[in-house]
Amino acid sequence: MQVVGVEQFGGPEALAVHDVPEPHAGSGSVRIRVEAFAVNPTDTGVRAGQRDSSKASPPYVPGMDAAGVIDQVGSDVSGWAVGEEVMAMALPLSTHGGAYVQELVAPVGSFARVPRGLSAALASTVPMNGLTALQILSRAELEPGQTLAVTGAAGLLGNYVVQLARAAGITVIADAAPQDEALVRSLGPDHIVPRGDGFADAVRAIVPGGVDALADAAVQRDAVVDAVRDGGVFLDVRGWAGDGSRGIRFEQVMVFEEYRSFDKLEQLRHAVESGTLTPRVAEVLPAARAGEAHERLEAGGTRGRFVLVW
Repeated sequence: MQVVGVEQFGGPEALAVHDVPEPHAGSGSVRIRVEAFAVNPTDTGVRAGQRDSSKASPPYVPGMDAAGVIDQVGSDVSGWAVGEEVMAMALPLSTHGGAYVQELVAPVGSFARVPRGLSAALASTVPMNGLTALQILSRAELEPGQTLAVTGAAGLLGNYVVQLARAAGITVIADAAPQDEALVRSLGPDHIVPRGDGFADAVRAIVPGGVDALADAAVQRDAVVDAVRDGGVFLDVRGWAGDGSRGIRFEQVMVFEEYRSFDKLEQLRHAVESGTLTPRVAEVLPAARAGEAHERLEAGGTRGRFVLVW
């Protein structure tokens, strides 16, 4: 079996295709013949050695999102059959490893059926970012009519947060650079403010007391926290514990906790099928060009996800 990974941690150029033994579905799992896998910012951290790799061995394989077809089913698994199209979340540097593989062993609960009519490339952008967005909204604990500000709204995670929040009846204030305004507007936020400096002031001009919660998909932290009201919620996706100010509840969103959140994957599937959630692919590239995809992702400005295929 071929995988894309690194023998030694480093830059995008460290990624290469490697041959490894073929895995097989065991107890409580299926094997997925991967057709497409998405490239996410967290993948660059795996590649660069910024994640705990003590329980893994080289080649170290990134990737948290895959879509493909079940080609083996564990002997004790029911309800799933060979030939079914599924999308899955993977955990790099753990037992079954990352998603940049031709064959992914996935425990039951970590995958769901591909949304009706969706390509494997588009489906591969749904699990990890969608689960992150759902975790953000769950931790925010907002009621319909309350306010949520979103930084990085033009990025895929931001897209999903905006769309799912609006579907839940939450009032959304999203940021956008001038070149991204049409895209962000298409997501349906109630208000759009300029991205970057002045974000908090722009939000406060709309909600003088500050928003009930802020989803910081752009990881701007201190620069935007003033947009949140006293006693509100700040949701960080990179482990920031916050500054403890004004009684704000700082939540660290960790999507790894959602590895077997089948019910939430089903929620995402239905959201795509109903048109609530819009998967977005920036470009589909062959797996051997993973290094290029990482380099372009790290350069910034990508809208949607690069997707790699075998």
